[in-house]
Amino acid sequence: MPTAMWSQVDTNAAEVDTSPGDEVAMQAPPPVSGIAYATAFTSETDKMESNYLRGGLTITGAYSSNVSGSTTPVGGASYSLWPTLALDKNTSRAHYLFSCSPGFTFYPHTSSLNQANLNAAFAWQYRLSPNMTVSLNEAFQKTSNIFNQPDPLSGTVVSGSAPAPGQAIVPPAADQVTNSANAQLTYQLDANSMIGAGGTFASLRFPNPVEVPGLFSSNSAAGSAFYSRRLLDKYYIGATYQYQDIDSYQAGTQNIANTHIQTQTIFFFLSIYLKPALSLSVSAGPQRFTATQWPLPGTQSWSPLMMASIGWRGGRTSLSASYARIVTAAGGLNGAYQSNSASASARWQMTRTWSAGISASYALYNTLTPSFAQTTPGGHTLSGTASVGHPLGEHIRAQAGYSWVQQNYGGPAAISNLPNTNFTFVSISYQFARPLQ
Repeated sequence: MPTAMWSQVDTNAAEVDTSPGDEVAMQAPPPVSGIAYATAFTSETDKMESNYLRGGLTITGAYSSNVSGSTTPVGGASYSLWPTLALDKNTSRAHYLFSCSPGFTFYPHTSSLNQANLNAAFAWQYRLSPNMTVSLNEAFQKTSNIFNQPDPLSGTVVSGSAPAPGQAIVPPAADQVTNSANAQLTYQLDANSMIGAGGTFASLRFPNPVEVPGLFSSNSAAGSAFYSRRLLDKYYIGATYQYQDIDSYQAGTQNIANTHIQTQTIFFFLSIYLKPALSLSVSAGPQRFTATQWPLPGTQSWSPLMMASIGWRGGRTSLSASYARIVTAAGGLNGAYQSNSASASARWQMTRTWSAGISASYALYNTLTPSFAQTTPGGHTLSGTASVGHPLGEHIRAQAGYSWVQQNYGGPAAISNLPNTNFTFVSISYQFARPLQ
């Protein structure tokens, strides 16, 4: 499954909302920014103030078509409690956001499946000088069910940047820990040109190997540098170089890297800002990869990288979508894969009191290392969520929705027999906000 399934803080809230024609400050365009497209309506962000402490509690009742995690699905009900706390602090030179949501899920008929979860995210941006800005974003999630989140609709995060290795295999019920982080430093050379450099890290771990026979954990680290030029106020062109290191290893053997992958990529990009709230981006370039697995001979080759994305926010509607063709690892699988992935997210304010949203992601993986041990031919993962929301008062909101994941992979029975999972939920949320002194 693409990285978009990882729940993250809306890091766009940490950006300075300037138009592309601003003569003072440029922004890193989507192909090199490393952050997600915003999903909030412009009418919502106009009302949202900084320097606030926000918190609340979400109570969710749900039914899953597979709570056991076995190849023979067993359905069951559950209910969850999600206390949340978020800090939004803004100064003349810095803006940082922190959110934390520890969750507790209970299964009335199968208490052995009761679980404790955690979602935490941090976004920080600091202007070192009028021309230099540093930013840091990190998201952490511990769960045994990817649908089990305070807001399942927010699980799909759409970005215009080169995706980190995504989670291909989604166990219906198994402990999993994900962590993703990126740091970036940008420097505006003059009114219309910018350079930048950054690094990213992502990890996927399955702490209990017995729950995930045949699945692989992974770590990845990458560094990149870019140059961007603004033309005629609305066009951004540029180029970037990225080096990435990926290790995949059998769950429970973190110190034994079963497969090592290195990629080097140079791609050129074009971003067009048709309006302050609408952007289109395309990227393309060559990518070279090397994959090794001791004691087998390694493999290396060239492959084209292609990406496209769109982001738009209106007063009552928001939409973002992206597509990427890239050589990468596939979380849960072993080896190097040619990945074709797409994700989309949309929200509508249907009436004054009713809103709706939908998000979906699709990833197709084809192996590039068929001779490696314990490598599968690949397959695809399709997932999505649809929901509706309605306020019950000034601080209380109700939400109902449906999520699903469908997987089809070849290889060992533990992987190829993965069942489809359907998840329906109803939640009640209480939220408050207090200004910081």
